[in-house]
Amino acid sequence: MLNSVRNVLGRDKEFSVLVATTIVVTFVLYVLLGQRLFSLGGIQSMSIQISEFGFLALAMGLAMLTGGIDLSIVAAAGLAGVMAAIAMSGQIIPVTEENQAMLLVLGIVVALVTGLLTGLLNGLIIAKLSVPPILATLGTMILYMGIGLALTTGNSVPIMVPGFSQIAAIALGPAPLVFILLAATFVIVSFMLTKTRFGRRVYLFGENEVALRFSGAKSERTIILTYALIGILVGLAAIVIIARANSMRVGFGESYLLQAILVVVLAGFNPFGGKGRILSLGFALVLLQVLSTSMTAFAFSPYAKNLVWGGMLLLVMALIHYVTRSRKSGRKPKDFSGGAVPPTGSIVTTPRASRA
Repeated sequence: MLNSVRNVLGRDKEFSVLVATTIVVTFVLYVLLGQRLFSLGGIQSMSIQISEFGFLALAMGLAMLTGGIDLSIVAAAGLAGVMAAIAMSGQIIPVTEENQAMLLVLGIVVALVTGLLTGLLNGLIIAKLSVPPILATLGTMILYMGIGLALTTGNSVPIMVPGFSQIAAIALGPAPLVFILLAATFVIVSFMLTKTRFGRRVYLFGENEVALRFSGAKSERTIILTYALIGILVGLAAIVIIARANSMRVGFGESYLLQAILVVVLAGFNPFGGKGRILSLGFALVLLQVLSTSMTAFAFSPYAKNLVWGGMLLLVMALIHYVTRSRKSGRKPKDFSGGAVPPTGSIVTTPRASRA
């Protein structure tokens, strides 16, 4: 086990820097704050907050693996949450003791279906109309916000199903249910990306779309399925958000978009596609959440969060650049002849190419 971990850290220097930074920052904050930050209640609170934001970060990571970006994830989550809240608000179906369980299930289904539809629309626009992802999702972001505002007139929609808010409070042992759901989703998505044909096509699309086309795979289908999966993750994020707030309004969590991009870049995902680890994304989420919670414990201004997060991103990028450059400068010259590298001053003879 230790050898496999050592091999992974040795092969991926960016991942090694991220893991080391997370461990060091967490240890320093533990020394400074102790039980104020790392009590059982504090860890559970951080787990719920990570769950609310983690689904959106995972969705952004999938978009970047294809060489794109999804600017609509927060707006889509807002629309999915609004639709689910309306279904459980009693405006359409009055809430009674007999139908509470049915409405709870209906709200979850509505959130997932709405998220799936938003993702499918993004995928179809990008794949079928060849619109660049940044422009396509910018347009759908405005569209989803407009639909949500038209449905709610900018007001908050309360949830009248009493049991729904318990989703964010249920725990299996010390771990909140929503955090277990996030961890399971990370494992499933990681398996899909590393062990299935679909996952290999996602990486190949981001690395070399032309090669994917010549391999016989349908690149359009890959994009549509990827953004459909992003939509499902957005729906899951909406469920966690409205369960914690017990209501929903358009514009909730607007800062999550930049945070999602920050986490994904911090995790080492290539914005041009084809590179990124789901495990790295998990470490980046932990790092930013620990920093965020510690700033609250230190009573820092909310405006200081962006300063600290940006500084941490620059620090990690600088460390990665330094480690990578040091590794390259220390490499021995490559031998393309298959033998040992000859000592300085020796004469190397190679067989002449045969003439036609």
